[in-house]
Amino acid sequence: MSKNALHPIDVPVALHLLESGADSYADVARDLQISSSTAHKSVQRLLVAGLLRRGFDGERAVNRQALVEFLTHGVRYAFPATLGNTVRGVATAHAGPALRESLVAEDAVVWAAAHGESEGSEIEPFWPKAAHVAHTLPDLYARLSAVDALRVGRARERQLAVAYLTNAILQPRAVVSAHPPRQTPEHA
Repeated sequence: MSKNALHPIDVPVALHLLESGADSYADVARDLQISSSTAHKSVQRLLVAGLLRRGFDGERAVNRQALVEFLTHGVRYAFPATLGNTVRGVATAHAGPALRESLVAEDAVVWAAAHGESEGSEIEPFWPKAAHVAHTLPDLYARLSAVDALRVGRARERQLAVAYLTNAILQPRAVVSAHPPRQTPEHA
């Protein structure tokens, strides 16, 4: 793998930087429970990929349009996911906070976690400590759950995830909790 190729951790780092672009590597590392060197390497890869850019003042900023494009068209190919065994964990994908108000689904998807409140098919998260963001960084959790819907969802789930992420990323001050009417999986 090229040293500049994106790694799974780069997705949550980019999504976290949407709100905290001026944070230090140590702040990003603390929030995501990764090392400062991992945060630094991730930012460097994101810059090379064009998902982050440097402004005139030298501050890094998320290239919001490029991030939406990558998530919409590339994340499920770059970081494919499969559903595993039924486990207890933190709800994600269509069962997560971004889409659960929009879809009625009996088949939950979760990140395995002993403290999880849901039971469902396990999906491997972008990094081992992902489940902790459900309580510590709720906006990041919602965005990551929508990204998981892009990775494992059916057509309707992916369509709703794209709409949610586009709104959340391109219009960050907008209220992104407004959901379309609930739909059953048969309409997906």
